[in-house]
Amino acid sequence: MVRFLVNIAVSLVMAAVGLLLCAWLLPAFHLDTSGFLIAVLVFTVAQAVLSPFVFNVARQYASAILGGIGLVSTFVALLIASFFPGGIRIDDILTWVLATLLMWIVTALGTWLIPLLIFRKRRESRTA
Repeated sequence: MVRFLVNIAVSLVMAAVGLLLCAWLLPAFHLDTSGFLIAVLVFTVAQAVLSPFVFNVARQYASAILGGIGLVSTFVALLIASFFPGGIRIDDILTWVLATLLMWIVTALGTWLIPLLIFRKRRESRTA
């Protein structure tokens, strides 16, 4: 249960970091402060729901793109988050591509490394 809650918290934090980085680095990526929390929540939920769905569809119909599942689900999660007013707005195609890559890198690295570090420290404290 603790691992599940940590993973949820890490996903939310990494989505927030990723969205802030996109807004800071990409001029055509607009993030409204009033809708920031909604954008983070919508992106995180969409990413969590879409990843297994996209994986199953790709496995069944297009196994050649299995490596790009994270990118596809990240793009669709950004698209869904952009539908909610007051959150994010992306103005051009290049920014869509760059935002997808940046969000994918940030969320993938964060959700992989942070729990690893947290639970390693916890494991070390138990053995000491």
